[in-house]
Order: sequence, then structure tokens, then C-alpha cells
Amino acid sequence: MKKAFAWLETNGVAYRFHDYKKSGIDAATLRRWCAALGWEALVNKRGTTWRKLAPEQQAIADEAGAIALMQAQPSLIRRPVIELATGPLLVGFDADQYARSLGAEAAQ
Repeated sequence: MKKAFAWLETNGVAYRFHDYKKSGIDAATLRRWCAALGWEALVNKRGTTWRKLAPEQQAIADEAGAIALMQAQPSLIRRPVIELATGPLLVGFDADQYARSLGAEAAQ
């Protein structure tokens, strides 16, 4: 998150931060994100929250199960997720991808 915030600020990209770890996330947003990327791209399987889950919780079978788990455990959602007015949904930090996708916004 720190790298993403720093990149956005350095490149003059305005953003609105929603802390879904503290404020939660609605199922409709997660469904929209899953439709764009697939639920597998959103679930962070590298973090400590994932490792602390019981094996039966980790055995996600479908999108509905993934959405329920992400709502119950928002720390499982990969961060950051950037929704653009137009263009792709960005997940995680990749400076090159940010430059390609946000370049026009950074120039404004």
C-alpha cells in the first residue's frame, strides 16, 4: 500500500482511499471485481490471514464462497484495488502497470 500511495502522490493522481479492512466491503463491489478479474486474483493467499484459516475455509470452491470469505475476512483481499473511471481494474502494486493505466490521469 505504501508504494502505491507514494506512486499516486508522486505522479499527481488524485484518489479516494477506502479502507475495507476497517470499513468493510459490500458483496456487490466484490461481485463486480470478481466479474472483472476472477475471484482467484482477489484472494491474497500469501498473507498471514490466509495461513491462519482452517483448511476447510481455504478450500474455496466458487465465487460465492470467495465473496463470503472476503467479507468475513477483509484482510484476505489483495491490496490495493484501484477502480478507474475507465480502463482496467488494478490489483496489487506494479509501477509499470500504473504508468500505463494511470498515465493519462497523472498528466491531468
